[in-house]
Amino acid sequence: MRRWVLLVSVVGLIMAGAVSRAHDAGGGMATRWYETSRDSAHLAPKPSEEAGAVVQVYGARAWGWRGYFGVHTWIATKAPNAESYVVYEVIGWRKYRNQSVVAIHYATPDRRWFGSKPELYVDIRGDKAEALVDRVDAAARTYPFADDYTVWPGPNSNTFTAHVARAVPELALDMPPTAIGKDYLNATLFDAAPSGTGYQTSLFGLLGVMIAVEEGLEVNVLGLTFGIDPGDLAIKLPGVGRLSLLDRQ
Repeated sequence: MRRWVLLVSVVGLIMAGAVSRAHDAGGGMATRWYETSRDSAHLAPKPSEEAGAVVQVYGARAWGWRGYFGVHTWIATKAPNAESYVVYEVIGWRKYRNQSVVAIHYATPDRRWFGSKPELYVDIRGDKAEALVDRVDAAARTYPFADDYTVWPGPNSNTFTAHVARAVPELALDMPPTAIGKDYLNATLFDAAPSGTGYQTSLFGLLGVMIAVEEGLEVNVLGLTFGIDPGDLAIKLPGVGRLSLLDRQ
């Protein structure tokens, strides 16, 4: 009996933390998606102020109830002297219009995701970024699930971001545990970790293990990630995200 009480208490704390973080990020708050903000969060340099190349990866709490559990992620690039950013992301509703779910468009790179303030996961600039711009574009265009989308356990927007990250390991992307779908692999049980610093095994994003220098140790159960990251002195919890002594999200 005591074990069940402890289990329920732990689950309750996790869910309370997930709700708190989703509300802090602005997720799950609006009743109508078209009333939510899509304004810039002022995390990306303006093209008029940054002539060099820029490559960034963002994530924000999903809209509505999904925001209590997970995030939507996307990638933005700017070529040298370009006047605008190109944003790469997967948007599920495009499937129902018989379009590729992969959206490649000129857009504000750091805009809110239907009210939710984004977090910046990767920020590369200058010559290093210039070498990655075309590779990000090529990887996005080879996404194997361009005609498929499933919120849980994938493939979804986070599956797409993880695919690009594996193809461009120089991003060293450590996706948050709230990026449900990042562990959905392409017709294989084994692959590199999204950061390119280790490996993972996963059964259709439902059950798997990842060991990597950047991500640490992660266990995926039914799409929910639990883990420890010794490098950042952090633990990873589903819904809550990363809790780090180094104040890294």
